[in-house]
Amino acid sequence: MRVLEAREIGHGILIEHDGYISPLDNKEVIKEISEPTFDGEIFMNAILQKYDTPNRNGRVYPEKILKRENDRYQDIIGKGAAISELNHPESSLIDLDRASHIITKTWWDGNRLIGRLKLLTSPAYLKEGIISCVGDQAANLLRQGVTLGISSRGVGSLTKNGEYNEVQEDFELICFDLVSSPSTPGSYLFKEDDSPDTVDESSESITKVSKENTNLNKSLNLMSKLDNFLNR
Repeated sequence: MRVLEAREIGHGILIEHDGYISPLDNKEVIKEISEPTFDGEIFMNAILQKYDTPNRNGRVYPEKILKRENDRYQDIIGKGAAISELNHPESSLIDLDRASHIITKTWWDGNRLIGRLKLLTSPAYLKEGIISCVGDQAANLLRQGVTLGISSRGVGSLTKNGEYNEVQEDFELICFDLVSSPSTPGSYLFKEDDSPDTVDESSESITKVSKENTNLNKSLNLMSKLDNFLNR
């Protein structure tokens, strides 16, 4: 099954690729995550997705579909199977060798789907700081002050709806991978005792046409040209 690129319609793997973030966007994001305490299991929170909000890939997830998939995802969470990877692979399968974290809980805050995740660290990292798995790598990035984002991966179809591509009824959520710059505005990791507002960016409403649409289109075109160049 083929991965659908930004602004492309049809049926395929819907990977929310890392989005281009301009300096103007960056200054709206709180970059500081104080150093976690690594004397036990490491938990973080994150804005996983938003419904009815255009993302940097030009896609919109309708409220009905995203809520349905979150309800279905509860069974996966309950079975302890809601694992995800560090960075997006171009696949609909989750590679256990690349598993970095597991989602333990999700809840709604307005149109924002918030999640609690546990990094899959090794005992050697927690005791000695030895990096021996992907979860250790993710934890070490946070320890070094790196701000990590999160993006969804799923399978489904997209159709054109105005200026954006809308996710269709056949969408199936797979997981939420850790990335460097998420496509959903504000989808960054934050400490459990913090508010999601500390990392959230100003959201675009689907009913409002933003002046930034022109910049978004330019960014998507640039990403497409770069992908074409690298795939020659």
